Amino acid sequence: MAASPLNVQPSFHSRSNSVPSRQHPVTSQIDENLNRLRASQSASTSSSVGDKLNCLQDLYDYVDMFLQFPLTQQDLTQEKQRKLVEQLLDGSLVLLDVCGTAKDALQQTKECTQELQSILRRRRGVEGLANEVRKYLTSRKAAKKSICKALKNLKHMENKLTSSPFSKDDETGAVISTLKQVEAVTINVLESLLSFISAPVAESKTSRWSLVSKYMHQKRIMCEEEEQKTNEIANAEAALHSFVKSGNMKNVENVQNELQNSEMCIQDLEEGLESFYRRLIKARVTVLNILNC
Repeated sequence: MAASPLNVQPSFHSRSNSVPSRQHPVTSQIDENLNRLRASQSASTSSSVGDKLNCLQDLYDYVDMFLQFPLTQQDLTQEKQRKLVEQLLDGSLVLLDVCGTAKDALQQTKECTQELQSILRRRRGVEGLANEVRKYLTSRKAAKKSICKALKNLKHMENKLTSSPFSKDDETGAVISTLKQVEAVTINVLESLLSFISAPVAESKTSRWSLVSKYMHQKRIMCEEEEQKTNEIANAEAALHSFVKSGNMKNVENVQNELQNSEMCIQDLEEGLESFYRRLIKARVTVLNILNC
């Protein structure tokens, strides 16, 4: 994806700081994308997750430009920054691993979805279909287990960042601070992505009504149901659970539609994730090259 055009000013004052001026168009764009991602609400739809991934791609395009500045490279190679830079590199490995988990979960779910759609088109009978659906649900259970582990790793990174904030006002640490802020919003986006892929299936409407007062909780329940409708992966899984429970062939068409929607959603997320993944690798390689020069 191409980055958003730079909002270049006709001229700007040069400064003697160890990093480019915060008025520089590249650092301004980094700040803008950081603020956009911080301001974005918790993603609960495929479009909102996709928007976050797109914004993250834009952010890393500007980070790539930022890393090309001689003053940025000079700052990163200072001996007193060595430990902090190594922490960022270690963090990037965790982020790459988490991306790998997300990619595997999406790929696995897509393959199972495609196989199930093929079987449904052949209509092998309720019993045969039920067995294949159970295989799909077992696969999803394994994917969710991996996602749970990845989310714990992200939470651990997030806690470390929170417990050791780094002041961006410190000139000698301005570059590190910027990169740590990028790391923080990256964690947030990946948490949203993994949570969406995990797609917990909501309880049935009937069971929820039996637990809470209709009058006091009607609005909350409507919001939960609406949120579930916006998660194509959750919809497909819920439809399959319902099919296995009922064993009714009349539900096959609905299941097929939900699986098709889920597949298209997964395809979009895969493309956005792969594009970001390449940018994350590029940023890590750039920093390693700077240190080895």
